[in-house]
Amino acid sequence: MAINNISNPAAAANAYANMAKVATDAPVEGAKGPSFMDLIKEVATDSIQTMQAGEKMSAQAITGKANLTDVVEATTAAELTMQTVVAIRDKMLGAYQDIMRMPI
Repeated sequence: MAINNISNPAAAANAYANMAKVATDAPVEGAKGPSFMDLIKEVATDSIQTMQAGEKMSAQAITGKANLTDVVEATTAAELTMQTVVAIRDKMLGAYQDIMRMPI
């Protein structure tokens, strides 16, 4: 979407309104696949389940009910998930800070 006349306030307002429609989780006409919001929810749910599985396996290891290999695999998966979540959070905060520093 291009704005032909940047000095036109009405065109700018329309562009912002159009972007607001696109930014919501409402389906975009002609869009295929899940929305960005659905993708984020799915990743967050998977991450939480991986962390819970790691905690459960660690608790079973303490009581002597788990195989050492399973404990190491679950703990490694949980650690990798945590590192990924922290890296994504850092990137999102960096992007937000970059946006906030942009001149209006």
